[in-house]
Amino acid sequence: MAKGTVTAKLKYLRMSPRRLRLIGDLLKNKSVEKAVALLDNMTKHGARPMKKLLLSAVANAKHNFNMKEDGLKIKQIIVNGGPILYRWMPRAMGRATPIRKHSAHIEITLEGEMPDKK
Repeated sequence: MAKGTVTAKLKYLRMSPRRLRLIGDLLKNKSVEKAVALLDNMTKHGARPMKKLLLSAVANAKHNFNMKEDGLKIKQIIVNGGPILYRWMPRAMGRATPIRKHSAHIEITLEGEMPDKK
């Protein structure tokens, strides 16, 4: 059996990449079962979309490459910044201050055993 990798991407998530990197760093080099258990018990708001993306990557591995779920491991999680929406908030004495609404792109790469092609 050969090693194979599977990726899943989530783009334009309206959440700060800095907050999501905290979650992603906890999940690196963990098995899928441990990662899902961690995300279920986490109180951070970014845990829910991260779990959905992880389960999507697992579904990609099972459906597209016939990989076993129990042998999958998180190889890499990349959280990059997406486009920033600039808004303005009125303040005292006719001034305005900027509000930056951040977004993020997340990419999860799983590694596991691929069955041999016959």
